[in-house]
Amino acid sequence: MSGITGVDTAGGQLRRGAAVLLEVLRSEGVDYIFGNPGTTELPLIDALLEVPDVHYVLGLQEASVVAMADGYAQAARRPGFLNLHTAGGLGHGLGNLLNASVSQTPLVVTAGQQDSRHTIADPLLFGDLVQIARPAVKWAQEVAHADQLPVLLRRAFHDSTAAPAGPVFLSLPMDVMEELSAVDIGAPSQINRQAVAGGLPELAHALAGIAPGRLAIIAGDEVYGSDAAAEVAAVAQCLGAPVYGSSWPSRIPFATAHPLWCGNLPTQATAIAQILGAYDAIFALGGKSLITILYTEGPALPPSCAVYQMSSDVRDLGRTFWTPLSVVGDVRASLQALLPELQVLTRVRAAAYHAAGERVAAQRMQHKAQAKMAMLAHRSDAVIHPSVAAWEVVRAVGPDIAIVDEAIATSSDVRLFLESAWSAQYSFLRGGALGWGMPAAVGASLGLGRERVVSLAGDGAALYSPQALWTAAHEKLPVTFVVMNNQEYNVLKNFMRQQKDYISAREGTYPAMDIVNPSIDYQALARSMGVPSTRVTRVADIAPALEAALATDGPSLVEIVIAAS
Repeated sequence: MSGITGVDTAGGQLRRGAAVLLEVLRSEGVDYIFGNPGTTELPLIDALLEVPDVHYVLGLQEASVVAMADGYAQAARRPGFLNLHTAGGLGHGLGNLLNASVSQTPLVVTAGQQDSRHTIADPLLFGDLVQIARPAVKWAQEVAHADQLPVLLRRAFHDSTAAPAGPVFLSLPMDVMEELSAVDIGAPSQINRQAVAGGLPELAHALAGIAPGRLAIIAGDEVYGSDAAAEVAAVAQCLGAPVYGSSWPSRIPFATAHPLWCGNLPTQATAIAQILGAYDAIFALGGKSLITILYTEGPALPPSCAVYQMSSDVRDLGRTFWTPLSVVGDVRASLQALLPELQVLTRVRAAAYHAAGERVAAQRMQHKAQAKMAMLAHRSDAVIHPSVAAWEVVRAVGPDIAIVDEAIATSSDVRLFLESAWSAQYSFLRGGALGWGMPAAVGASLGLGRERVVSLAGDGAALYSPQALWTAAHEKLPVTFVVMNNQEYNVLKNFMRQQKDYISAREGTYPAMDIVNPSIDYQALARSMGVPSTRVTRVADIAPALEAALATDGPSLVEIVIAAS
């Protein structure tokens, strides 16, 4: 029997489990399956022949597959669907699955499982997939019968997007995918999750009671998830408040060209506290925005600074810092309801709020001018300085092309130099496990309707998942890969220098942190996967090389050699 008969299943037509799965995916609006097939996925691959409108995106390694689905889901603002191969494939993908979990990316993750009729004999590739996946997902379950597929798949799609969004996992035994079923798949449910928070009048009075210029807004990743950039800007303008981004963001969910945008917070608690110490209160939109990396003495939030928060995830409210009032609700819908209350309460002091906003805008311009002057001081360096590379790349890319960033050595400078009215331009490695960026850019291009995307990757990060180059070439996607090559783990060396009692910091010797002897030939690597490439060693060549790459129809790679420590 073929995978899908083409007959209306309401009459009880028998078809294989793999065909049932694809029927559900089509009804849920799935366009792409991201995967790397093995023996246990053969029923699904065979069934795809009769479903030409569901496109299988082949990744050459499961870590890349997961990141592609992640990039797609973030860009398309809908769940990504992926299919991995048994215990080994799921294991390969776990690093990027943890990234997706931290980033709260909605993913429906499946993996082929061995035929359950011979698992008692410990067959090759068999493993407890549910237990392997469980630490990285919201929930995990194995499908026992083909008749269960519609309910469990729809549950997976619903739960992946429910707050807090994130990956869910289904194990698909091979015999279930081959089992004949007459199950009716039903229709997708429509669920409106744009709940308006309670307590908004009290929140409006609390925010309006803070003196003009003494409140800061933190636009967390949830602002992007709820598409609330315009509402955040309106609230910020009403209160004359500066808007900061998360210290370690998944997105910059606010227009970087907006006069109230003050950039992302630093990643050290003491540095965050130094900034927030200038305010009496913060209004945090979304959770987990004060992420720190290395320990420093003291909290990120000064005791004198009150926390007001809005999030769709109740677990994030009051999680680390005491709050006099925080509310649960969809950020966009809740801000739309909050704004009229604020406008009434702030009308009396409108001139003071406007003046506060003008001071923020002036300080922002001064800060950006100082950063540009500091960068210009390095333009004549013998080897391209990271800040100069960041400036030239941002200038060449412009404000209208999506950027997926995993070049840690230049990311702070890139974010500093961005100047775009598009609040969805920039995405970053929130989870921290390297190997996400290049394949995420491939997925992002698909999620944006095969539009141009620029992938920024450090040389260390690029070596985790260079297989993404092949998929970009195979799919003919206009992804421009930019590798910032300093031949070292620069960030790790910088962290070690901050620890003055480390021997490495005193002697300037850092074991296992240099990617040399031999050096990586990124030109050959790109060409071997069908991607044309260019190597840049002079500042003057960065913009022309990027402009040429951006003008091509398909993928390309530009390697920029930047200074080491």
